[in-house]
Amino acid sequence: MARLAARRALAAVPVLVAVTLGAFALAAASPFDPVRQYAGSAGLRASQDTLDQLRENLALDGPFTEQWWRWLTSALGGDLGWSVSLRQPVAQVIGERMGWSVLLCAIAFVLAVVLGTLLGVVAARRQGGWLDRCVTGAAYVLQAAPPFWLGLLAVWFFALHLGVLPAGGLTEFGEETVTAGSLARHLALPVGVLAVSQLPWFALYTRQGVADALREDPVRGARARGLRERTVLFGHALRSGLLPVLTLVGTRVPELITGALLVETVFSWPGIASATVRAATDSDFPLLAAVTVLATLAVLVGNLLADLLYVLADPRVDPEEM
Repeated sequence: MARLAARRALAAVPVLVAVTLGAFALAAASPFDPVRQYAGSAGLRASQDTLDQLRENLALDGPFTEQWWRWLTSALGGDLGWSVSLRQPVAQVIGERMGWSVLLCAIAFVLAVVLGTLLGVVAARRQGGWLDRCVTGAAYVLQAAPPFWLGLLAVWFFALHLGVLPAGGLTEFGEETVTAGSLARHLALPVGVLAVSQLPWFALYTRQGVADALREDPVRGARARGLRERTVLFGHALRSGLLPVLTLVGTRVPELITGALLVETVFSWPGIASATVRAATDSDFPLLAAVTVLATLAVLVGNLLADLLYVLADPRVDPEEM
């Protein structure tokens, strides 16, 4: 497995290089001028020489390939550049926001996996029953519901209609200190919405995997030996039925990141979403490249984690062939 991780790490290098180059190319094709965005209203009155000097000072002169190469060499030395849109170092922008995004995604993903697995097992145990129909029906409906719509619905019901949870932000109005209680209250809705948006896939995959495992000969043999149904279900069928779910872990990471950006925007969560939107609309090349690298790394790590879990769960799989 160590050799598998090393091979994936080497393969990730050209992928990251290509992704960052593509980010600079797309930003260069944008109609927005980052220098005028940075100058604001003063840029309307500034002369072309002043704008050209500002462009040179911000290292935004030259073709996008030259800008990309300057950013790449600086990033390898630990300098991620200066964010034109937020007017602070890119490393500081990411450091201030990334922790909140990771907290949101981690809790929501764990809840989605655990609850989706439990619902899938319950549905597979009584296929065709009312509980199975309710779980699968709700899962198909939630699959079609965009996360931002779920977020707006949650705000209307829990914050406006019932008034039991805050509609967004990180602290109460007028407060500056983040306490554990305040964090839990403000985290409840975004975590719940993001978890619900990811849950249907795990529920449906688990249901199908466990349902297929219940029809296999080893499970029938366990029942014939007189083992309790709970032991058969969780000790035999669930272990075999979870193998397809492990592959789903890696494939859901891109959707998790996209959903987190939408949820953070709806709930004004102080994560990386607002910085990502600003970087895209203001052609903030350094920040856009750094955020793109982080998202790509998250996808690659998720796929590697799924493969490693699959190897651990199924000893028949040879990691040298993956």
